[in-house]
Parts: sequence; C-alpha cells; structure tokens
Amino acid sequence: MANHTALISILCEDRPGLIADVTGRLYDLGINLGDTSFAVLGSGAKFTVVAKLPSDTSIADVEEELHSIPVLKGAEVSVSPFAYRETHDQTAHVTHRIEITGDDSPGLIARVSEALRPMGANIVELSSESVPGADAARFLLRMAIWVPAGKEAVCMATIGNTAGQMNLSCRWAQV
Repeated sequence: MANHTALISILCEDRPGLIADVTGRLYDLGINLGDTSFAVLGSGAKFTVVAKLPSDTSIADVEEELHSIPVLKGAEVSVSPFAYRETHDQTAHVTHRIEITGDDSPGLIARVSEALRPMGANIVELSSESVPGADAARFLLRMAIWVPAGKEAVCMATIGNTAGQMNLSCRWAQV
C-alpha cells in the first residue's frame, strides 16, 4: 500500500508544549506534515494538519497514538481520509495582509468577505478576537488574502471603505 493522506483535527484545552507533544508523536510515527494551522480559541486550541501517513500506518493507528498523549486527555481528536489535493493553487498564496480594528462590529467578517467575492479575491487565513481595551473590548480582525493581479487597488479600497463605514480602522500591506 502506498502512502496515504489524512486530515488530523484536534480541539483541546490550550497548554504549553501542546504543539511539541503532538508534532513529536507524529514525527515518531513517520508522518510527514503538510498544510498546518493552529489557533488559540478562548482557553481552547484547534490544531489541524494535512498529514502524509506511511504505508504501514492506518488512520486508526494515528488516532490511537494521539489519544495516548497526556496533554490530549479529554481532547476531541479526529483523523480521517483527506479527499482533496495536498497542494493548493495560486489562489491560496498570500498577496496581502489586512488588519481591521475598532469597536466590536457584528457582521464585519460577512461584509468584508462579501466585498471580496466580486473581485475574485480569496481569504487564505482569517483570525478575529476581542482585545481588552481601556474603555471596552476592542475587535481585531486579521486576514491574509490572495488578490488577482490588476485588482489590488480596487480590492484594498473596497476593504478600507467597508471598514470605514463601520467606524473601524484598516491597514494593509502587500506581501
């Protein structure tokens, strides 16, 4: 049997050493990591990875090994076949990084993502959080996006205008 690809998803309490313990165990199993993401979500953490498994390692083996890691006690661990290509096309390459800040504005993510659609731009990474401020909580949205060539100026102006309409500040940088 040839190598096969799996999607590993872990939702657990965030703890120091979490990534080291998980990736160390995967390395010990001979698993090669592909696209990987990690985020702290409140007091929890979400770790997701596309993994190339050796031919003699089953999905059940990987799940069993992960459940045996002490730091993952009580975690939601899922290992399943990955049915998509392991590599992405150009629309997943980041061309711009955007940061929008201000008072919490319900609907911001929906409005910004809707504004990007007609330009063919693609959100590659997105994170948002409530950040404590002097008077009240502030909202912070970070996005890494891909913008088609020739649409950069109109795309950035649209995002800036959308944020401005919601009394938020926006800054961006080309990568």
